[in-house]
Amino acid sequence: MSARNINHEIIEDLYSEALLLADDARAVFDLRIGEKGDNASDSLKIALSIEGLRTTTRVMHVLAWLLNQRAYLAGELSAAQLARHNELPEERSADPANLEALEPETRALIRESEDLHARVARLDREMRRAEDHADAPVQAMQDRLAQAFGTGG
Repeated sequence: MSARNINHEIIEDLYSEALLLADDARAVFDLRIGEKGDNASDSLKIALSIEGLRTTTRVMHVLAWLLNQRAYLAGELSAAQLARHNELPEERSADPANLEALEPETRALIRESEDLHARVARLDREMRRAEDHADAPVQAMQDRLAQAFGTGG
């Protein structure tokens, strides 16, 4: 199996996982905020709002990265377009104080989203490192040509 096919499988699996997680996050945070309503303390409402926003943003960043990968693998984006527009934003971890206020199921969902982001970030770094290594011989050849023709230093 080629590296492109393996990457395609990995991207598709992660995409399916991210879609499920996005749906779970929407349901959990919508329900939690709705269920608690007026009975919830202000600190719980704030914790739910903050961590709900962080979690959904984290998952949406992952989905955007995966969608760009899928477009590239489908031939809809060039390698240059992918490199220019597909940087996964840095992770913003959950606030431990907010986590303490939340139910165990909600904390588990947040951890799941952090884990997914970490796995995709690791894949992103590995793919970028592989691209850098692939470009090294080309860059070396360009440097030698520039030196030979007196246009480089």
